Amino acid sequence: MKQRFKALLHQLSPPAQWRIPVIIVAGIFMGTAVFAFYTSRAWSYASDDPATCVNCHIMRPEYVTWHHSPHREHATCNDCHVPHDNAFRKYYFKGADGMRHATIFTLNTYSQTITMLAPGRKVVQENCIRCHGNLTEMVKANVTYSQIVEGNGRLCWDCHRDVPHGTVKSLSSTPFGNAPVPKSDTPEWLKKLIK
Repeated sequence: MKQRFKALLHQLSPPAQWRIPVIIVAGIFMGTAVFAFYTSRAWSYASDDPATCVNCHIMRPEYVTWHHSPHREHATCNDCHVPHDNAFRKYYFKGADGMRHATIFTLNTYSQTITMLAPGRKVVQENCIRCHGNLTEMVKANVTYSQIVEGNGRLCWDCHRDVPHGTVKSLSSTPFGNAPVPKSDTPEWLKKLIK
């Protein structure tokens, strides 16, 4: 076993004249990855803290409108926007959706109006029914996203348009709303140098 490991290590290691450049390039990649992890506050996305959502400035109107809604007392962002049927699906969805958001925000390819894609709509519909199932059952509105796509029912927010985000249209729809401001990643010494 030890011999196989040594052989594999020898096979994967670069030629002697390339070792220093490979170590430098690997260090640059690792440093960039650590910096990106730190700057994006990646660890915070595993939590249920709504303030995490405003790490991206484009989510500010959604945060502000949620914060001033009755849902604030009972539900966080994850209560509505992440599946709750099992832990694997919850964290898979959270990771996949988070990577998509990070890519869109990093590449600056988002529109000024946020709209949910089909997977997000499905999850929100599931969660409306999960929390309000007794009420939706009474009014015969307990429909799944698949049934809605087939034309057999409506999404909860087709009627309840202002729940919980009000009439958010763009980044400028809540100009005076207060939202937590993420801490600056710029070190103090660099701030002083810039001034």
